[in-house]
Amino acid sequence: MTPPTPAHWPPGLPQHLTLPQTHVFHNLEVSARRCPDKPFIVFYDTPLSYANFLREAEHIAGHLQQVCGVQPGDRVLLCMQNSPQWALAFYAILRAGAVVVPVNPMNRTEELRHCVTDSGARVAFVAQDLLAQVRPLLTPDADGLRHVVVATYSDHLRVPTDLPVPDFVAAPRLPLAEPGLSAWADVVASARQPGPLTTGPDDLCAMPYTSGTTGLPKGCMHTHRSVMSTLVGGVRWFGTSPDAVCLSVLPFFHVTGLTGSLNGPMYVGATIVVLARWDREAAAICMQRYRVTMWQAISTMVIDFLAHPRLESFDLSSLSCVRGGGAAMPAALAARLKALTGQDYIEGYGMSETMAATHINPTHRPKRQCLGLPVFDVDARVVDPETLATLPPGETGEIVVHGPQVMQGYWRNPQATQEAFITIEGVRFLRTGDLGHVDEEGYFFMTDRLKRMINASGYKVWPAEVESLMYHHPAIQEACVIGVRDAKRGESVKALVVLRPEHRGQVSEQDVIDWAHGHMAAYKSPRTVEFVEALPRSGSGKVMWRELQEQQAARDTTALPP
Repeated sequence: MTPPTPAHWPPGLPQHLTLPQTHVFHNLEVSARRCPDKPFIVFYDTPLSYANFLREAEHIAGHLQQVCGVQPGDRVLLCMQNSPQWALAFYAILRAGAVVVPVNPMNRTEELRHCVTDSGARVAFVAQDLLAQVRPLLTPDADGLRHVVVATYSDHLRVPTDLPVPDFVAAPRLPLAEPGLSAWADVVASARQPGPLTTGPDDLCAMPYTSGTTGLPKGCMHTHRSVMSTLVGGVRWFGTSPDAVCLSVLPFFHVTGLTGSLNGPMYVGATIVVLARWDREAAAICMQRYRVTMWQAISTMVIDFLAHPRLESFDLSSLSCVRGGGAAMPAALAARLKALTGQDYIEGYGMSETMAATHINPTHRPKRQCLGLPVFDVDARVVDPETLATLPPGETGEIVVHGPQVMQGYWRNPQATQEAFITIEGVRFLRTGDLGHVDEEGYFFMTDRLKRMINASGYKVWPAEVESLMYHHPAIQEACVIGVRDAKRGESVKALVVLRPEHRGQVSEQDVIDWAHGHMAAYKSPRTVEFVEALPRSGSGKVMWRELQEQQAARDTTALPP
């Protein structure tokens, strides 16, 4: 059943979108032929043209095939901060016919180990500053990495700049002596040419990892077709043209930044201004200097940006679109953004399982703290989580989605795949695990979560995964992770910990916090640890995490203003 067109569907846009039946790498080939000399990337004032981007990506693809032995369908790990090298590695992997496994550069060795082992990746791209986390995974073992290409960000700093360049970006290239490690500059200089491209739209393209209630991250299998659906849909929804200039500060490893701040602009031949790390001063300078028209950001970036003491001294008049998601934008901040730039903050909603957006607010009539309307060809419904019956407008239930951007399933995990999908009227729907409702005008709103998840600055933190990592600490007997309200980050991570008897009085809460920061990504790491004598349990022996979460929520409501 085709859903009716919402009354406030964007004017002039069809509800059905015909997608190109092509490989994602084809987008680069087309843009490089259309505008070879135009900058695709500007990285701290150093431009990289489309033609040079294509040439470098092909040389890296040649290295993958001829030196690393990468075959079509092989998975290749990609671990870097936003940079020209991240984008080049992504397209080089596709050109080699392989599958990109983008990982969070904040991940530590044990988190990366699971992605390597589970995906079967034997080759990785890593930035020089992150090599220490990947080096232990370079082993001759069956489950280890065989080849690692090491990128130095400063290789793409080729002109003087007055922008605040982070030290890890400006750091010079260091020598590599270990077997299996190759310097990015040497790989490019070898100028190897790849063989013919044999993969197509229905082959796997990217496999971002997402976690869940089981604690172990799962690879979301996306074909070139599903990756294409959101990148094309995004540029159509927002009217992105070849003359657009996009400030690309959302991390590329995340599907939102990958789709909206890299692949979408590539498709139309636009220019992206890339920062390796969020910096409000650099962002403001770049907006003024390069006449940025589109800025994709999570709410915490916007909050920090609006707190810049000299913000009104910058010319931001070129901005025609500020968009994002991950966490609802506070109404007062949205109003201030509107007053300063004349732009609404256009919120959207998506998941790793859907390669970014399934819902976006129409730019001509957005609603605040709203997921938006289902985008092109998406059938989204609110159902009773138990009976799976579709609920009428206004009633709260689980949001389920069907559309071209939905993943094929979880990599080598048929049970998790089966649990993630339901069938309604013969159609396969993805269960989002988010509770929400739809209003009379067809706009969707999220009200709560069915799954146990913490949203910290737009990053999804799955308590079970954090708990499983914390059990590596020799003093921890039990741990339960919950979310606490945070005025800046939305939510932060808190761990309630039962110590082993022999360690009580020997380990402090700060010791556990410091240990966690060294063993897991910073956004997952508990910012608060509370020692308790025991965790509450149900009659069946399960930890009653929901009771602990509700108690914390009551304390947060008392302690913090709305």
